Amino acid sequence: MDRILSRMVSRLQVPSPEEALAGREEAIWPGDSHHVLGAPLAPPFPEATRQIGFAMGCFWGAEKRFWSLPGVYTTAVGYAGGTTANPTYEEVCSGKTGHTETVLVVFYPDQLSLDTLFKVFWEAHDPTQGMRQGNDVGTQYRSAVFTDDAEQAEVAQRSRDYYQTQLHRSGYPAVTTETRALDHFYYAEPYHQQYLSKNPAGYCGLGGTGVCYVE
Repeated sequence: MDRILSRMVSRLQVPSPEEALAGREEAIWPGDSHHVLGAPLAPPFPEATRQIGFAMGCFWGAEKRFWSLPGVYTTAVGYAGGTTANPTYEEVCSGKTGHTETVLVVFYPDQLSLDTLFKVFWEAHDPTQGMRQGNDVGTQYRSAVFTDDAEQAEVAQRSRDYYQTQLHRSGYPAVTTETRALDHFYYAEPYHQQYLSKNPAGYCGLGGTGVCYVE
């Protein structure tokens, strides 16, 4: 029983770099093109685009929330926020990589605003749950934003503070969302990319709080 309890607790703690799995040098190739948009999944991307990463629970449902937005060039799912280089899905699910399931959104900023992206992000999940999202439990399901520049970092903090106020008014606890730079994004395996387009009846555990993000 103690061993089982220890394993459960370890899944709720991000491992230190010394505790994390080593990973590998070879990157996972996600596939050539987006199943819905037809655009490339991996760089190089058009010069006029920007990118940002959102983690909000199981990345299957999260990705679907973004690929339909006007102004999105492409989306992809992968892993960010941890230590292990080029991890596999199984390794991430073990809780020993430090990564969270993340959606990379590549968009045209003249067509799609950061405020719209953050509205989708905050409303589509519960950012107060720590190392879980609904029935999905583990460090890989924690909420996070991975920014690519100073403007994104500023908007992320401002929107977090604003939504925290809205959540408190509705009786929710403190937001646990991490905000950090998009230093490394490791692509997930091809079968995870646009999963709910390839499998329309597939699992999606994503659910918001019902609190609207309206400034």
